[in-house]
Amino acid sequence: MDAASIREGVKIYGTGETEVRALDGITASFEAARFTAIMGPSGSGKSTLLHCLAGLDTLTSGQVSIGDVDLGSLTDNELTRLRRDRVGFIFQAYNLVPTLNAMENITLPMAIAGRSPDQAWLDTIIDTVGIRHRLRHRPAELSGGEQQRVAAARALASKPDIIFADEPSGNLDSVSGAELLGFLRRAVEDLGQTIVMVTHDPAAAGYADRVLFLRDGTTVGEMTEPTAERILDRLREL
Repeated sequence: MDAASIREGVKIYGTGETEVRALDGITASFEAARFTAIMGPSGSGKSTLLHCLAGLDTLTSGQVSIGDVDLGSLTDNELTRLRRDRVGFIFQAYNLVPTLNAMENITLPMAIAGRSPDQAWLDTIIDTVGIRHRLRHRPAELSGGEQQRVAAARALASKPDIIFADEPSGNLDSVSGAELLGFLRRAVEDLGQTIVMVTHDPAAAGYADRVLFLRDGTTVGEMTEPTAERILDRLREL
């Protein structure tokens, strides 16, 4: 079963002369336990697709599913619970709570849900990300790379079905970015995680199993076993 899918997805913003068709009948699926990168020129619909797949935005028409659940069939409360229990998020801006320390930020979604973390799994995530020595520090006391590793740990801590990442290395230096992307790669290979990532960076997309290329709100091709060089060549054609 696919971890997520979209069928004939259309997303329109505005009306009349200001109408923007961000997604134009896009159909795509995302396999479980795979790392998929989404790429395309500015305005191609990358972030809109990610937000609709993650249930952060709704389609104008079409269908989005997480596993076998049609997001369009859910009430607002049901959608909130699904995002909390089955979906993880890693954003460029980290989105950490400044008054909480790193451990509290990592476990926050489970605390809100009234669930206790699986301690063995939590320890595995913390050690994989390499932030055990910084768990008592608040975000302002952490470097950008450390904050993003905390955000990545938070996304994985609740064992979600799928993680959506929007330019997760965009605010990081090259060393920290490579560390984060290497962690995401290991999360797929060693932990069986499913990751869908939007990026503009061919080097970042080179960590994925598959790259999906968008233009004008629809898919225009894909690549398996990508390398930065092959991706760059393909992007020049878009």
